[in-house]
Amino acid sequence: MLFIQTYYRMKIYAFHLLNDYSGSPKVLMQLVKGWIKNDISVHLVTSSGRNGFLSNIPGTTYHYFWYKWAANPVLRLCNLILSQILLFFTLYSKVTKEDIIYVNTILPFGAAFLGKLKGCKIVYHIHETTVKPAIFKKFVFGIAKLMANDVIYVSKFLSKQEHFKSSKVHVLYNAIEQKYLEKAIENRRKTITPCKVLMVCSLKKYKGVQEYLSLAEDNPQYQFRLVLNASKEDIAVFFTNNSLSSNIKIYDTQLDLHPFYKWADVILNLSRPDGWVETFGLTIIEGMAYGLPAIVPPVGGITELVVENKNGFLVDCRDRALLNKKLNQLLENKKTYSKMTAVSIEKINAFSEELFVQNSLAILSA
Repeated sequence: MLFIQTYYRMKIYAFHLLNDYSGSPKVLMQLVKGWIKNDISVHLVTSSGRNGFLSNIPGTTYHYFWYKWAANPVLRLCNLILSQILLFFTLYSKVTKEDIIYVNTILPFGAAFLGKLKGCKIVYHIHETTVKPAIFKKFVFGIAKLMANDVIYVSKFLSKQEHFKSSKVHVLYNAIEQKYLEKAIENRRKTITPCKVLMVCSLKKYKGVQEYLSLAEDNPQYQFRLVLNASKEDIAVFFTNNSLSSNIKIYDTQLDLHPFYKWADVILNLSRPDGWVETFGLTIIEGMAYGLPAIVPPVGGITELVVENKNGFLVDCRDRALLNKKLNQLLENKKTYSKMTAVSIEKINAFSEELFVQNSLAILSA
C-alpha cells in the first residue's frame, strides 16, 4: 500500500497599518524575514503609497489597502475605519481557515474580523496600549479581546496594562538584528574620555525633546546629537521659536543609525512619564549593542532593559537637576562608565534575533 504524505507549509497573513521607519514595522520586518528563512509563506498586508521597513522584503507576497493619516483626529478615525473595511474585502477571497492572521499593533482591527469569519488562528502583537481617545481604545481592545487566540506583548509591563482572559498571553522582547549586531561589534570603540550624548526619537514634545535641548544647554562641555523621525521641514517648524546651543546638532530621519551609535558615548530616552510611557525601547538595545550605557525613564517596559546603576540610570526627565547629575556622574567617572559599558555588552545577548524568531515560531505552532 502506498502512503502519500502531504506537506503543509504554514502561511501567515501579517497586517500592519502604516508602513514607516518607526519601531513596530521594524519589529515586524525582522519577524517576516525570520519566518521566510524558516520556509513559511508570508503575505504582508499594509497601506499603499509609503516606504518604510516593510518595503521590498525578498520572498514576501504583498497586498495593499488604502489608508491616509490625518492630523485631525476625527478625520483620522474615519480614514482608519474606511481602511479596515477596504482591507476586509480586499483579502476576503484570499484568506483560508488554515492561514494564520498576525495583527501587528492594535490598530488593524479589520484583520481580526476577517480571521474570525474565516475561522483562522488570530495572533495580536501589541507594542503599546496608549490609544486615544478612550472610547476608541475601548473599541479596538474590545475587538482584540473577543477575537485573539494569542496575544504577544513586547514587555512584562505592557502585559499588565490590558488583561486578556480568553487568550494565551506571551511576552516576546524585541530583538537586535543579527546583521546590525555584527556591524555594531565590528564598530565598537574604546572610549577614552566619554563626552558624546545621543537621543533618537519621534518629533513629539512628550518624547522629551525640549528636556534634551535644556540638557545640552546645561552641559556645554559635552556634545549632543538628536536624531528625529521627521522631515527637515517638520523639524524647522517645530523649532521655530527655539534657540539652540552650539553643542547640539539635530538630524532628520536616518535610514542608517550606525554612524550615530558609533559616535556616541551614551544613549538617552527622555520620554515624559506624564505624556508617554515607553513599552520597550528599541533605540536603547541598539545602543547597548555598541556598549552604550543609557539614561531612561523610571517607568514602563524600558525599565526591563536598563537596571539602575548596572547599565545606566532611571531618571524622570522633568527633574532637570537629577538628570544633569546622573549624566555627569556617568560621563565624568571612568570606572562607572567602564562598568556600565561591560554590562550593556553582556546584556545584549538576551535580545538576539535568532532567539526572537524561534520564540515567535513556538507561539505560532502551538
